[in-house]
Amino acid sequence: MDLSTLIAQYGLLAVFVGSLLEGETVLLLAGYAAHRGYLDFAAVVAVAMLGAVIGDQVWFMLGRRQGTRLIARRPWLDDKVQRAVALIEHHPKTTILAMRFAWGLRTALPIAVGMSHLSWHRFLLFNLLSALLWAPLVAGVGYAFGSLLSQHMAGLHRVEHWFMLAVVILALLLHFVARRHNRKP
Repeated sequence: MDLSTLIAQYGLLAVFVGSLLEGETVLLLAGYAAHRGYLDFAAVVAVAMLGAVIGDQVWFMLGRRQGTRLIARRPWLDDKVQRAVALIEHHPKTTILAMRFAWGLRTALPIAVGMSHLSWHRFLLFNLLSALLWAPLVAGVGYAFGSLLSQHMAGLHRVEHWFMLAVVILALLLHFVARRHNRKP
């Protein structure tokens, strides 16, 4: 089984699982795979939206039900979480829409929202809207990167022998510099 078959067969599953957590990398790669024809772009976006919404709702409910206990076990987080909850209380719509793009915090922010006084159905509404913005945007960047890469790769064949020569010369140069450096006392 070759790589293209694996991507076509399991790619959407990978997008779903990746989107449950911090799914940007998986979604960028899926956008690229859609450009290459291995996955359907609309399916990638739909599956990413579904995974992102389900994942954030689970994190929200964890924050709602276990947030205080989670913070009690990690006291160093208390101040940060309290500031996040205050921000959410004052600007819930903006925070929820922006949290999807706060890479590295996509798991923590829904937990903090769950600890706020925001209702689950209001969170769901803005969670859906943010996923509706996020999924096509991130997948689209991967798709556009694939297009850009294809354009540049098409012209690369004209200069590939010069590129290979430059790589060989650079490797030899690095070898001689390292060898000379190692000989010096």
